[in-house]
Amino acid sequence: MFWRRTRHPAQHRTDDRPAGIPQEMLDRVRAIEIRARRLVNDLFLGEYQAVFRGRGLEFDELRPYVPGDDVRSIDWKAYARSGEPMIRRYREDRDLTVMFVVDVSASQRAGALPRTKEDLAAELCAVLALAAIRNKDRVGLLLFASKPERYVRPQGGTTHVLRVVREILWAQPESRGTDLGAALEYLTGVQRRRATVFLVSDFLSSGYASQLRAAALHHDIIAIRVREPIDGELPAAGIVALRDAETGALVEVDTSNPAVRDAYRARAAAFDDERRRLFGELGIDEIRVTVGTDWVPALLQFFKRRAVGAA
Repeated sequence: MFWRRTRHPAQHRTDDRPAGIPQEMLDRVRAIEIRARRLVNDLFLGEYQAVFRGRGLEFDELRPYVPGDDVRSIDWKAYARSGEPMIRRYREDRDLTVMFVVDVSASQRAGALPRTKEDLAAELCAVLALAAIRNKDRVGLLLFASKPERYVRPQGGTTHVLRVVREILWAQPESRGTDLGAALEYLTGVQRRRATVFLVSDFLSSGYASQLRAAALHHDIIAIRVREPIDGELPAAGIVALRDAETGALVEVDTSNPAVRDAYRARAAAFDDERRRLFGELGIDEIRVTVGTDWVPALLQFFKRRAVGAA
């Protein structure tokens, strides 16, 4: 795991659900909800519906034929009974489950920018969850660090979207590290029914290939790689004291040394190469977003890619 500056240590959960959420946290949830609603209404609602379709069509009603209707939709048995041509109408049986599997390890709240990867993950999940709820899909959540930390069963309703955002921002994991494999194994066990799974992490870890293969057999997995610039590149800032957000270890690093920066960059590239090979092998689509930049184009490009594949 990478060395980085930390702003505040991970908090440990003391009860099943916080009773006294600070007003600042409620304001953050509300701000994310407002932005998510605007983005869903303006950009993503139609895109989501076009890409994530239901399991099939189910019969809705019979209605009288009118000129211009497709004659292939005429119910000939109903015509034989009544003597009047009738059209069979169907509606989409969506019945989709969308799961957000979100990394809440200590590194998600650490970094060099005022905004965190955790904040960006919450906003992305809010937009996707709101689009899902608006399309009558159910939304669930699994938070993980070194182990699965919290599971929220899939439900519908706008209020549930606010809970998803609140859970991500108010996460108080008992562990600090990152274990993608443990999270995916837990997901496979608890979510038996096929789901669309958004796997949200910086993916600066390894050792999860077998669990990802098993999960991909049952679910449609979409990876959201949330990074900030320092995750891949150390700035030349001289000798600085850095603390590992997940282990707490402290080290002094000469960031002005090109060899140090090259080694740091190479380690990040190794994680990326491994991930890209694995995702390519399993056909897992990836959305790459970076803290401090506009993530909307990346999400729109994802929907366009999926729409082409679904056509």
